[in-house]
Amino acid sequence: MTTTRRRSPASHARIASPSDADYLAVMSRAVFQAGLSWAAIDRQWEQLVAAFGGFAPPTVGAYGDRDVGRIMAHPGILHSERKILATIHNAQALLAVAQEHGSVRRYLRSLGGFDDVVADLKRRFSHVGDISAYYFLFRCGEQVPPFSRWIKTVKGDHPRIREMVQADRQR
Repeated sequence: MTTTRRRSPASHARIASPSDADYLAVMSRAVFQAGLSWAAIDRQWEQLVAAFGGFAPPTVGAYGDRDVGRIMAHPGILHSERKILATIHNAQALLAVAQEHGSVRRYLRSLGGFDDVVADLKRRFSHVGDISAYYFLFRCGEQVPPFSRWIKTVKGDHPRIREMVQADRQR
């Protein structure tokens, strides 16, 4: 497992060489953003990083009931037990795929095309759907279909993902 690197709370930029903590943080951000204003999670992000101890998968994967209670009581964050439990499950799943494939990156690249990767992410990880999978893969530097083609396959417009992709093109 690699070390934690902290990111700007408003950053939705691609990560060239994600650490295991980056993978969990990006996935967790997608889980917490689902159904909510991205701006709300942007404002809470530093507190979420603190509540989850920097998103180190071995640490988060070992969390139990006491830790769930501690996070639920952490000030300044969304107190969703479902999303907290999903983050713990996802840390355990990341550890499992890293163990099985040698690294999370190798796991992601072992599955073939985008559709196969998304299907496996949705199967293995909690609270990950098509939109969160695209967000996760894009942010973690993996190949994703062009936004203009992908958006036709999902319900809704998703302007924040559009903004994220456009900002990346301008860099």
